[in-house]
Amino acid sequence: MPVDAPPGPLSIPADDVVVAFRTQNSNIRGRLVRLGITLDQIVAPHAMPDRAGRALSEALALAALCGSVLPPEGNLNLLTRSDGAVSILVADYAGSGKLRGYARYDATKLQDVAQNMARSDSAAVLGNGHLAITLDSGPGEERYQGVLAFENAPLAGTVAAYFQQRENLPTFIRAAVAEHYVGSRREPQQQTRWHRRAGGLMVQSLSAPAEAQNEGADDDWKRVEMLAATVEDHELLDPALTVERLLLRLFHEEAVAVERVIPLSAFCRCSRAKVENVLLAFGAAELSDMLDDNGQITVTCEFCTKRYVFSLDELREAGG
Repeated sequence: MPVDAPPGPLSIPADDVVVAFRTQNSNIRGRLVRLGITLDQIVAPHAMPDRAGRALSEALALAALCGSVLPPEGNLNLLTRSDGAVSILVADYAGSGKLRGYARYDATKLQDVAQNMARSDSAAVLGNGHLAITLDSGPGEERYQGVLAFENAPLAGTVAAYFQQRENLPTFIRAAVAEHYVGSRREPQQQTRWHRRAGGLMVQSLSAPAEAQNEGADDDWKRVEMLAATVEDHELLDPALTVERLLLRLFHEEAVAVERVIPLSAFCRCSRAKVENVLLAFGAAELSDMLDDNGQITVTCEFCTKRYVFSLDELREAGG
């Protein structure tokens, strides 16, 4: 569906969506992501410091951009391990538009970053480490993992470098994260009006190296990359600027067309039964060491922060 065509059956939500598109004149593929309420549902329960929350938000936006290229039954895991204030970032894209994620961080290091660095991008909190992207196209397909080292680099730039170096795909990515005020400031009784938002744009040249040299595809790529680089953070985040208008603003001369619209939502795979099965794998002595002051075992899901509480008697009965 061309972006500038009359409204048709393919509608584009204002938020929590990935839009896959292509430029017809240059045959470059791209994706644009907008995250709003879904981002809050994933990040807010962790009650983490702002810079850690921003890093996780960016990782989720990037996972949506990269994972949305997979078939509906595919899955993508984006993982960073580093020596920075945020030592681990995990963002999962599962099924068709389901997201989850978590971050591990050192609160003291985050305070030092806030005091000593003016930058607010992910490079300031990640430091040096490795990015791993694991792709699973679905049942019957072989899983693939690629790893790339990074040194004080923004996460979006590292993901772009991954595709360029590991997959030989020229790639441009820009991601933005901010807090957005929703509602009227005349209603002080409302406890919170600030919502975290994230947006991102990714374009890739899918031409083989020989095609790029012989058919001018390299010129097409450079032209579209330059157009993509003009996007501003506020354009990626502004809920009043529709996806259609933004794509037209960036790629009108390339005859941009929308190919697919994927709604995004939060999810988690945890359940009481799964946690119980994990606990049953431990011996009686190990389970006794896990007891809290109330004589119970409490397990908190790292992704959704849901708490599961068990007693020893309950586990003994479940274990037969």
